[in-house]
Amino acid sequence: MVRHRNVTRRNFFKSTAGVALGIVGFPYVVRSTALGGSGAVAPSERITIGCVGAGPQGTYVMRNFLAQKDCQVIAMCDLKAPVREATKKLIDDYYKNGDCATYTDYRELIARKDIDVVEIATCDHWHVLVALEAARAGKGIYLEKPMGLSLAEDQALRATCHRYGTIFQFGTQQRSSRDFRFACELVHNGRIGKLQTINVWSSGSSSGGPTNVVAPPDWIDYNMWLGPAPYHAYTPGRESNAWWWFISDYALGFIAGWGVHPLDIALWGGGNKVLCPLEIEGKGVWPAPDDVCDTAMNWDVKLKYDSDVTMNYTGNPYPDEWKKRYGRTSDHGTAFEGTDGWVHVDRSGINAHPKELLATEWGPNDARLYESANHARNLLDCVRSRKETICPIDAAVQADTLCQISDIAIRLEQKLRWNWAKEQFVNNDAANRRLVRAMRSPWQL
Repeated sequence: MVRHRNVTRRNFFKSTAGVALGIVGFPYVVRSTALGGSGAVAPSERITIGCVGAGPQGTYVMRNFLAQKDCQVIAMCDLKAPVREATKKLIDDYYKNGDCATYTDYRELIARKDIDVVEIATCDHWHVLVALEAARAGKGIYLEKPMGLSLAEDQALRATCHRYGTIFQFGTQQRSSRDFRFACELVHNGRIGKLQTINVWSSGSSSGGPTNVVAPPDWIDYNMWLGPAPYHAYTPGRESNAWWWFISDYALGFIAGWGVHPLDIALWGGGNKVLCPLEIEGKGVWPAPDDVCDTAMNWDVKLKYDSDVTMNYTGNPYPDEWKKRYGRTSDHGTAFEGTDGWVHVDRSGINAHPKELLATEWGPNDARLYESANHARNLLDCVRSRKETICPIDAAVQADTLCQISDIAIRLEQKLRWNWAKEQFVNNDAANRRLVRAMRSPWQL
């Protein structure tokens, strides 16, 4: 529990809840006496973490928090009994105690007054509801991507985070990588000339899935797992990462689940040139009608911006021409094409033409982007300073919006016009209706 003089971290969160972000920017400084010579942090100064969702990605993020000396994971929630047991053991073994509390209802974890930050790595259809509960409780948030199943969900979370002054970090961790930042800085500083085209691709979605109806396993509360999603009889493995990612009741598929990563970098590098009105159209490749999976396996989307920039967004396989041009075979990436050159970046590295661009050294008058070396560390630092994270709520909604409108475009197979300022399609009621999704009672935003 973090304290500053006579003010606890939890009281500080509560006292700033409901205050606009511009007002809560007052720096919160940790006392120098909190840090010992070994770099250890006194228990009273540690930021406390509660984790909701402890699958592979949730555990990966949680391990990042475990590695930070000035925080402590004190509680976790998961609907799967084997996952709860294994995660509690991991946490208790790390701290060499038995103190980690476990929950099946995220609301009970969030209601604890001794938790500062909630890490959310549930299935996608739960992301926004859990995050809304955390924001209203005055917690800091680390939210795994993508954000919501509809733009209305994203907008509700954004409004709530602004209302409560939430310190929010979106799980697009590529922003905390030097190569991605450097590539975007090359674009911002005109090193590739005038930006003309952005090529974006990501892993595609799966098809298939068992269709036979069976009783849910006794180790999961299946009705709670469904939550706001429409009721569907249980099919084997429905709750596993092998299938739920690609079932539209629970996710948009990898057009959002993976694609949000390279799209976020496209936005970071493109800036205002890709936040202006645009035309969007596309087509998808779909599973068989009787498959459990029903999200697009691949897609080909073109976005033409009023700034004269074109963005091409596809799944994998992506054009062979791109592989040859950028010298990469990775199943994901973002490439910026300009009048004088190009730069491509993915998790395997960075490439550019001309090659000399990679040796660029920045001067005092060059534009620089927010620098972070670790997404979890950045969130903790911002919880203390009350500054904005490297991927705050507004940037998160923008990246998620590109996923949402791409999915709508390939489902309607129409040329649509998108107005960023109004966050709606122009003169197309059918497309705008898809920006909202009903929730199963009693769940609501």
